[in-house]
Amino acid sequence: MAISRFADLLEEARRQPEPQRLLFVCTRAELPDHPSEEQRRRFEQGEGGVLTPMLCVDKTPDELSDMAALVAESEATGVEWDIVFVAAMADQGGPALAERHLQRMVESLKTGSIDQFLAFDRAGEVVGFQ
Repeated sequence: MAISRFADLLEEARRQPEPQRLLFVCTRAELPDHPSEEQRRRFEQGEGGVLTPMLCVDKTPDELSDMAALVAESEATGVEWDIVFVAAMADQGGPALAERHLQRMVESLKTGSIDQFLAFDRAGEVVGFQ
């Protein structure tokens, strides 16, 4: 199944033979330290910048009804974000294992290694990067 929106992800996760746990790292687009004028101009046009991890959470597919539920839950924390990166894992090993995987995701995102994750905007649409 091609995943083009958040609902597709939830549907696919629920269809897996093993229970799944979804790992979310919410990021905010920011200007890099000491941006050039070109970087500043592009950022102001909604392009470029760096994605800084702001919030992490793990959920089973049944704990979320849709993207609006994830957005509402994150808004309750007061943390603003623009793009959420998602990975899935078999729901084994408990919260400690999920936490370790979330930390690895954060480290990967900080180094720009994003290819192994799905990314969604706040509307639940897949985001692609160049």
